[in-house]
Amino acid sequence: MWLIARRSFAEGWLRLAATMLAALFSIGLIAGSLQFTLRAQEAVSGSDASEYARADVLVQGGSVDPDDPYAAPDGRVALARVAGRPGVAAVAGDASVPVTASGAAHKTIMPPAGARTLLRPWPSTAALDPYHLESGRAPAADGEVAVTRHAARAGKLRIGGTVTVLTPKQARAMTVVGIVTVQGHSAVASGDLLLAPPPTVQQAAGLPAGTWQSVWVKAAPGVAPAKLRGDLARAFGSAATVRTASGVRHAQSADLQGAGASIGGAIGMLSSIAVFVGLFVVSNTFGTLVRQRTRRLALLGAIGATPRQIKRLIRLEALVLGAGASAGGVLLGYAVSGLLTRLFAQDGFDITAADAQYGWIALAVPAAVGILVTQLAAWRAARKAARISPMQALRAASADTTGRRWPRLAGAFAVFACAWMFFGPVWAIRAEEPPGPDRTAGTSVLILMGCMTTVAALAVLAPFFVGPLGGLVGRIGMAVSGEAGRLARATITRSPRRVSSAASSLMLGVALVGATAMVVMSANGRFDEAGRQVMRADHAVAATGKTADGPAPLPRDLAAKAAAVPGVAHAAALTASEVKLVSPERKRSDDDSSPYVAVAGVDQAALPSLLRLGGHLPPLPDGRIGLTSTIMKANGLHKGQRIVVRGARGRVTLTVAGAYHDPSHLFADGALVAPSTMDRLDPDAAAQAILVSGGSADALSRAVAGVPGVKVMDRDAYVKRAAGSMTKGMRVIYGFIGMALLLSLFGMATTVSMSVAERTREFGLLGAVGATVTQIRAIVRWEAATVVLLGGLLGIGTALGTVALLHVATGSSFLTVNPPWWLFVLVAAGAAAVTLATSALPARRASTIPVLEAAKAE
Repeated sequence: MWLIARRSFAEGWLRLAATMLAALFSIGLIAGSLQFTLRAQEAVSGSDASEYARADVLVQGGSVDPDDPYAAPDGRVALARVAGRPGVAAVAGDASVPVTASGAAHKTIMPPAGARTLLRPWPSTAALDPYHLESGRAPAADGEVAVTRHAARAGKLRIGGTVTVLTPKQARAMTVVGIVTVQGHSAVASGDLLLAPPPTVQQAAGLPAGTWQSVWVKAAPGVAPAKLRGDLARAFGSAATVRTASGVRHAQSADLQGAGASIGGAIGMLSSIAVFVGLFVVSNTFGTLVRQRTRRLALLGAIGATPRQIKRLIRLEALVLGAGASAGGVLLGYAVSGLLTRLFAQDGFDITAADAQYGWIALAVPAAVGILVTQLAAWRAARKAARISPMQALRAASADTTGRRWPRLAGAFAVFACAWMFFGPVWAIRAEEPPGPDRTAGTSVLILMGCMTTVAALAVLAPFFVGPLGGLVGRIGMAVSGEAGRLARATITRSPRRVSSAASSLMLGVALVGATAMVVMSANGRFDEAGRQVMRADHAVAATGKTADGPAPLPRDLAAKAAAVPGVAHAAALTASEVKLVSPERKRSDDDSSPYVAVAGVDQAALPSLLRLGGHLPPLPDGRIGLTSTIMKANGLHKGQRIVVRGARGRVTLTVAGAYHDPSHLFADGALVAPSTMDRLDPDAAAQAILVSGGSADALSRAVAGVPGVKVMDRDAYVKRAAGSMTKGMRVIYGFIGMALLLSLFGMATTVSMSVAERTREFGLLGAVGATVTQIRAIVRWEAATVVLLGGLLGIGTALGTVALLHVATGSSFLTVNPPWWLFVLVAAGAAAVTLATSALPARRASTIPVLEAAKAE
């Protein structure tokens, strides 16, 4: 068998090379997905360096949200009250201010892996200083700052250069005097740090002299941190929260590990597309490869080869191809990972803090998966090869049938049953869980997996559709091409499995493109329609940069600058924060943690001229909050009820003023308060945009020209930008779909090319009996038309079914089956162009096959 395999490789290297390329691209997509997943997890859970590395105890003013390991304390603590206590060796004040930093060309610096950028003080005590200066010096004067190495790299910052820092209240330029690392890492668990002198941070945080949000404490020699924590907790009572630094670091590390697992799961779901497409394409090419060699395999059986030996021959070929493709695919995976990294960074999720991974998981696992995929793809081909009878050596290799009808039907229905393993739980989730992002995400994943399984079932049934569609195409061909059309009809209906193999790859590509296009167009159309309906403002001042949470925030003082522009009737900052619902307590059957609610703040006098929100919410005075009907229903709240929420400055009691809704989900999709209430909840809440009614865009642009990274937009432009922040991550999906589409089209092209090579004898004999070059090319092209028709119809049907299921399961008005008429025309035209282009070269080659070469062909 090894000698036979060697000869097969030597004689059929061109066919095997095409199959190897298909496998290589498949494994490259799989390896790139895995490489990106590992790198993303390293960027999230690997950045567990802590600014608390030298501290033993943290004394935090007031209370701290126990569910958020990065939450700032809601109170203040005097440094003098901690210093000099028994067991305390050294103290340093600490505060954190969320900021947005811009580097060269005013480009926003993305914090690592969706974290934050914080302005913090450089420790005044060397014993508590965790920062290692890679270059430069510590900041000493106001306006100086040291930055973490990741921020310096991402923003292209140099010693002596300038970084623009947008605080919640103002923007200022600061000079970079140092670049630091923490425990050898480029960032800390919470993200990037800008380190300034303590007075600068106190001023930015609005802290009186001598007071801080937290105090780092170094225990005296011989004093255990746990004992010191207990002593300080008793001394401060309820005025402060005292925690060990190791406990805080453990909580942050656990949170990072959970985030890394979530990211791995999300990327793993997308990676399943790569595995599915790879298995699909390689299986098709292997099936074609075995069908080409029907006569040779039958002759092997005739001279004594057992079915087991023939299976081993096919599996040996698959092993060699898989090993070669795995080696190349692992290398290709690094390029794929680099592309995914850039796509994610454009959506505000930067994982460049972690380097490319070269461990055994990154190298061995994709290689093993590649070999496994090729073995699974060859399994069916090997079984089919082992069933070839010696009598088939007398037949033409291209003559086949749909196979036995009932086994194929039974196999298809079995695959459909597997699809319902994914579709079934969707209805259970829909019945039990209230509408929300979590339900939408979960059901979408299940539907996607079910639809991929359905594609496999349709591929099994595809040969049954070739006869009717081939007859239709053949009749059209006879009317157009005469005798060539009749011959094309005969070859199409005589070889349904050959046609269906190419059509299955095209079906997969059309389904991927069609479903993605319909989802994107439906969501964008709904966002555009609802956004323009809600937004009454003529202009919006927004940041050009992005963060992981969407557009970069703005200083709130821009609202005053915009209001001073002649012709402006109203200008108000749309601020955003998040609060935790503390009271009323949820039922025990619900989640133990209280829900978090996104809160928007806007001037109530200007609101009617800026936004048109649904419902009958009255103007909100201080202490009142409006909630969306979804939030009220989910938490059992009613109008006039008093609730307690926890904001950045502790617990605040509010009264529910009523329900409203934001049909666009872009401006106030959670809760709404007046600016005075927002100051009580989060005085550092930054503006997401400045909404302006009246005035001209040019005058507004001149008014805000002094603030870098800010742009004045009209209504349509801002709605489009805001909608883009809601659909972040689509670039990554586009990347996956695009690579999977290219892979499926490559598989189709390979199958078409191999099917022409398979019929060398047939085309040569046609030429011998008088068929012209034009007629032979027409036969191949009419067969390609059947591939387009079959693959296009099945692919479009799959795409429509996928989006319809998404709409029914999620109940979302943003996922509707209402595509424009030209979408199907465009998809069909694209499929036809690709298929005809991939069949052009094989058709030319088929028309030039000499008769003597045909006589020697298998």
